[in-house]
Amino acid sequence: FVILFAQDWTLGLVLLAPAVPLMILCSLFETKYSVVARRAQDQVGDLTTVVEESVLGIRIVKGFGRHRSQAQAFRALSHRLRTTELGKARLLAGIWALITAIPELAIGAALVLGTIQVADGTLSAGTLVAFLSTALALRWPVESIGFLLAMSQESATATDRYFEVMDVAEEPGAAPVREGAPATGPGMVFEGVEFRYPDADPGSPPVLAGIDLHIRPGETLALVGGTGSGKTTLTALVPRLHEVTGGRITLDGEDIATMERSRLRELVSVAFEEPTLFSATVGENVTMGAADADEQQVRRALSVAQADFVHQLPRGLDTEVGEQGLSLSGGQRQRLALARAVVGEPRFLVLDDPLSALDVHTETLVEAALRQVLERTTAVVVAHRPSTVMLADRVALLSGGRIAAVGTHQELLRDNAEYAWLMSGA
Repeated sequence: FVILFAQDWTLGLVLLAPAVPLMILCSLFETKYSVVARRAQDQVGDLTTVVEESVLGIRIVKGFGRHRSQAQAFRALSHRLRTTELGKARLLAGIWALITAIPELAIGAALVLGTIQVADGTLSAGTLVAFLSTALALRWPVESIGFLLAMSQESATATDRYFEVMDVAEEPGAAPVREGAPATGPGMVFEGVEFRYPDADPGSPPVLAGIDLHIRPGETLALVGGTGSGKTTLTALVPRLHEVTGGRITLDGEDIATMERSRLRELVSVAFEEPTLFSATVGENVTMGAADADEQQVRRALSVAQADFVHQLPRGLDTEVGEQGLSLSGGQRQRLALARAVVGEPRFLVLDDPLSALDVHTETLVEAALRQVLERTTAVVVAHRPSTVMLADRVALLSGGRIAAVGTHQELLRDNAEYAWLMSGA
């Protein structure tokens, strides 16, 4: 534009005149396109979620004959995404048409005005040709503005989505040591523990309240309670999968809130009711519980979990179990998850009903082997069946988020009607 003004300032003004309307149009385009681009990216996420869930849950889809409803859901989301993408295309086509047409009209106007000036003798033909040649060199940079704006908005909305995840506050590593907090005894101790989920209504009662328990070193405590009593939530507090909202939990006198998570999770090993395996080998899944475990420790853990079936697999410990371990049965997955929990001979063990998918005979064998492991560790075991309760030295009955009774299995059977009812299955 500096060169154009140097050649002829009146024609330069003609070419510069569309700049204001183009800036306004580009600003409007950016505002609208950013909204549509974000909507499209969210809809792509919704669509891929449906596809992923349908693939992972293919047995449920087939088992209940829900392939038509899943296909309809996919079709509806695809149609919605297609509509949004067409809206994006219309916006882009509109801005591109305007960005192309307005400068062309300005060049046409400059050509007419320049021709008149050449006819009047106020401008030479050579200057007009030089001016128009320079002006035509601006066509592609100007026309590319629409394309660049669209790309920048796509990038901006993708960046927003990225930082929505990355800006979430990290889990605190370790809380400051509380002055004056007396050290408690060895073992695992729950002192006035209270827990409320972060998204719970402010006035709602806590999931857990006033939990006081002392599990002595080498002792196994069974947690028993009805559905929704808070057993799984309580066990999730020990490895700090959730943070307590009141009270504290100590391991050998040290508040877990003051521990680095890496150290805490080296001390505490967990096995959940729903076994999760990764698309890796059997050995890699087991050693996730202790990265430095050697083959002898892995074999010992497999023996404890009665998971010796792995030696009959095509490649033994090197056999790939497939995505989520779906190439194995539910009981086999649960036994591998149990082996993963005990492979590192943890100091503290948290088991959330780890035997629920086993048949009676396998359960008996696992319990016999697991009893030897529990003698060398401090453990909390969520139990629903008397056979699992018998692994424990004591039993804590959880009812309504509170400890209703603590004692041996026989004591609670004799003295607590709720416990007797839970154990009888009546």
